[in-house]
Amino acid sequence: MRILAINFKAYETGFTDTAVEIAKAASRAVTIYNNVRVILAVPSPLVYRLSGIHEDLYLEHIDPVEYGSRTGYLPARALEHLPVKGTLLNHSEHKVTIRHIDYAIKTIHEIGKEILVCADTPQEAAALAHLEPDMIAVEPPELIGTGIPVSKAKPEVITSAVEAVHRIVPKIPVLAGAGISSPEDAAKAIELGAKGVLVASVVMKSKTPGKSLIELAEALSQ
Repeated sequence: MRILAINFKAYETGFTDTAVEIAKAASRAVTIYNNVRVILAVPSPLVYRLSGIHEDLYLEHIDPVEYGSRTGYLPARALEHLPVKGTLLNHSEHKVTIRHIDYAIKTIHEIGKEILVCADTPQEAAALAHLEPDMIAVEPPELIGTGIPVSKAKPEVITSAVEAVHRIVPKIPVLAGAGISSPEDAAKAIELGAKGVLVASVVMKSKTPGKSLIELAEALSQ
């Protein structure tokens, strides 16, 4: 199964009707390409708006706290009561500690959900593999949002991350991210050993986001 994960971040389009358009395209994509999974990592206010359109939703972030007097926090365990399949964590724009990640992985797995953790380098990806998340995305932060794809600019990051992670836990899918700007970039990531891609601006900032999503899914399905 190939994986297309789309991080909504805090782009304005993620809070407008464009979010609905993207969710509809995601649902259509998995119907057309049955070997591609499309995950939408969304801000928590969008969960109930999109859950009836596309069922494969992740939250963008959770906090390492239990229920209680935690104003402004989102307890990891709260995912048990939300219509989401999992969460994204440790993106380079929202780095957390290894203790945070360890707590999150254990808690998320206790409640039967999934977790995709991000790593800046193959070395960090290897370290995170010991904690056994469901997926790891490697994203060199210097390429994020640049339009310069990691699959072309730094292909060795993908191959090294895949090798390092699979040396520890062979079953963990490794995704490639940072600068993925076209279907060709996504296809190249697959050639390099990734199981899929984690993208954001190529969809969220596209003038035709639904079309961009479908084209990425098509490239991954080959």
